Amino acid sequence: MTIPSLPYLKETPSQTAGPYVHIGLIPHQAGFDIFENNFSNVLVTPATKGERITIEGRIFDGTGAIARDILVEIWQANAAGRYDHPADRQENKPLDPAFRGWGRTCTDFDSGLYRFETIKPGPVAGRHGHRPMAPHVSFWLAARGINIGLATRMYFSDEAQANAADPVLNIIEQPARRETLIARREERPGEVVYVFDIHLQGERETVFFDI
Repeated sequence: MTIPSLPYLKETPSQTAGPYVHIGLIPHQAGFDIFENNFSNVLVTPATKGERITIEGRIFDGTGAIARDILVEIWQANAAGRYDHPADRQENKPLDPAFRGWGRTCTDFDSGLYRFETIKPGPVAGRHGHRPMAPHVSFWLAARGINIGLATRMYFSDEAQANAADPVLNIIEQPARRETLIARREERPGEVVYVFDIHLQGERETVFFDI
């Protein structure tokens, strides 16, 4: 029995997200009301435990220009350092049913600013339960011109001791590159804000992870 040879199949061309990614994923920001429950940048409720914080920043392209119309998602542990996910086996830490732990927004079309209302996460157990990781927030970006989503992390400037021992930060050999993942704490009237600007390319390029 002979097996017929398959014709040569050409590789499918790559395609970036967009140019209207916000219409499908964040329609309310584009002025559309098509979802029964819109995803939002607010991860907390009045009953959520922990320190209320705002995360904000801008995203810059390789020329230093502000990139507008970029989808930004975050996910994080709760104030006790536990994720609301079956893969998190930290049974000694409580869940918080009043905390969603995941948010989505888009950079503002005019200012380029993104914002999330959340809480400061606690430290989480490292891989296989070893070496706890410093408090951090995971980011994922998608936009036109980006072939695959970009994943990075945000750490907190007022957690210097925990950051110094963090196993992920320590795999980044150059200290200047680690600094691209540290958000600056600012105390403004009525709110604590962590400013986290992201640089897609260039001299100050943010560290991105292949996950």
